[in-house]
Amino acid sequence: MTLALPTSVVPPQTVAAPAAGLRATARIVARADEGGGTARLPVLDGDGPLALRRIRGPGREARVCVVGAMSAPLGGDRLAIEATAEAGTALQVTAAAATVALPGRTADHATYDVRLTVGDGARLDWLPEPLISAAGSALRMTTTVELAPTAHLVLREEQVLGRSGEETGALRSRLIVRRGGRTLLDQETAYGPGAPGWDTSAVLDGHRALGQLLVVKPEFEQCPVEVRLLGDAAGERSDGGAAGERSDGGAGQGVLAQLAGPAALATAVAPDALRLRRLLDEAARSAAAG
Repeated sequence: MTLALPTSVVPPQTVAAPAAGLRATARIVARADEGGGTARLPVLDGDGPLALRRIRGPGREARVCVVGAMSAPLGGDRLAIEATAEAGTALQVTAAAATVALPGRTADHATYDVRLTVGDGARLDWLPEPLISAAGSALRMTTTVELAPTAHLVLREEQVLGRSGEETGALRSRLIVRRGGRTLLDQETAYGPGAPGWDTSAVLDGHRALGQLLVVKPEFEQCPVEVRLLGDAAGERSDGGAAGERSDGGAGQGVLAQLAGPAALATAVAPDALRLRRLLDEAARSAAAG
């Protein structure tokens, strides 16, 4: 499997992790500018391997890029990112490179917690690069989102099981989304050693890249998205080939569907990260047009 992933602009630091693992939490807060300009970032606090960089962009949206300052998460690490878009703001969070879960000095698993809060009339685009589960690693990732009733959210998650030519590590991931205090989505997945049936035809069917795109916006209450099949499931090629023509491993497949609430969820699997991204980009265009 060949990965087409960006590389970090900041070289890794040669910092030795303690035997018990790292403890690090990065925090981002976007606040409305009274003058009507780009949202301010009164809190932009990186920690440990999670460095934060503000980047410029068009419009009033505040943009932040997460840059890996050292290899993490390793076994035993406890990492977290907290991002808040306060009322009336727009915040986009991206990453400079993929996150690679690696074995650590201990047999303990690593944890990576993402906590997102979006206020009334605010919008948060959470668009990190893929998470790669390297052989021998064990990671538990939890993403928790709290949305105000008029909040907008675009959340993309991509996971790659193993680097090129290697087996996957153990990866358990949970996504919890609440809107106005009520649960909109709560799902958990597990792959790799210790997870029964994850590589069968009923689950991944040999694919090694999987992901989802969640879009929440109040407009969906009046105009929900239509169910749409993606990639091979629709008899199409998302990698630029002709319909019905298959490359090695196919283009991948997925589905975009309306949730029970003002939200749309796309779920996709693919042979590699590049083809997975194409499927989710296709879903994003459909959701934006809905």
